[in-house]
Amino acid sequence: MGPLKIDPKSALDEIARYSQKLTAGAEVLRKLDDVDYGATEKEAVYREDKLVVYHFKGDRKPSNKTPILIVYALVNRPYMTDLQADRSLVRNLLAQGEDVYLIDWGYPDAADRFLSLDDYINGYIRRSVDAVARRHGLKAINLLGVCQGGAFSLCFASIYPERVKNLITMVTPVDFHTRDNMLSHWTRGMDIDLFVDTLGNVPGDLMNWCYLTLKPLRLNHQKYVGLVDILDDKAELENFLRMEKWIFDSPNQAGQAFREFIRDFYQGNKLMQGGLTIGDKPVDLKQITMPVLNIYAEQDHLVPPSASIPLKDKVGTKDYTVLAFKGGHIGIYVSGRAQREVAPTIHSWLSRRG
Repeated sequence: MGPLKIDPKSALDEIARYSQKLTAGAEVLRKLDDVDYGATEKEAVYREDKLVVYHFKGDRKPSNKTPILIVYALVNRPYMTDLQADRSLVRNLLAQGEDVYLIDWGYPDAADRFLSLDDYINGYIRRSVDAVARRHGLKAINLLGVCQGGAFSLCFASIYPERVKNLITMVTPVDFHTRDNMLSHWTRGMDIDLFVDTLGNVPGDLMNWCYLTLKPLRLNHQKYVGLVDILDDKAELENFLRMEKWIFDSPNQAGQAFREFIRDFYQGNKLMQGGLTIGDKPVDLKQITMPVLNIYAEQDHLVPPSASIPLKDKVGTKDYTVLAFKGGHIGIYVSGRAQREVAPTIHSWLSRRG
């Protein structure tokens, strides 16, 4: 290796700029309040146990008469869909003329250890859909499933097709055995019975640690080094801290539901291969005959595109549309591109279907 070519003056200038950033950042941090989240006014319209269904209120009357119910994953908090005013899928959908509801699963505790996928899908989701449908005098509503919530929505739409008018899936895994699915490789050899029987509910911090180690350098080091660049910018710093708050606000997972999800989806790949039963009800994706919009992220490290794309050949509908979003698993909600593309695509797609 040759000698390092470092210009002393440039190095000193960079050190000085770094010092100025830290000094200015310390002043900004002293004045910073705790960051909040949830930009859009909402009201609770249905409650059951720890679950709450919220109805969001927009600035205009909805033009679409069929409401959307967002079914989020269990593993993170659903306010990612409404993180802040300029980064909100919910707010953008409302601005397009949609009527938006969302299931907030709450925080499971020891009392929820034995909740099963049957409880979540045939129980909570079914009754939430019914509650929203009753408010509008409808038999069927639009369903928007996100990540694990998308897998749940596929199961629900298969079992209760008469209750779903249009189905939208976002970053939703279907084939859990693709070669580039790191989570799948980790869990396939796992003794899930020993794991759940030992822990009871699965700690959210443990789940979050697993996600962070999928990209250990980027998610545990690089972003904090890069934090120095925005320390003196109050708005950017608040954006960063708001995202950090969401990342580490991870609910515990009900033990039995986690056991079944790992066993039947990640290990058994039954959503893809068949043979999946939720409670006493078989899941057959060919029963999904309503229109389907499948949105996946091209740079998704949690749900790679190869896990979502196979949905097209599994569902029974002839009305199938796909949106390949140029971004990642989180960028599909909060990036500038997402604000311009995702909600307008959903609204346009729904509008063409009445």
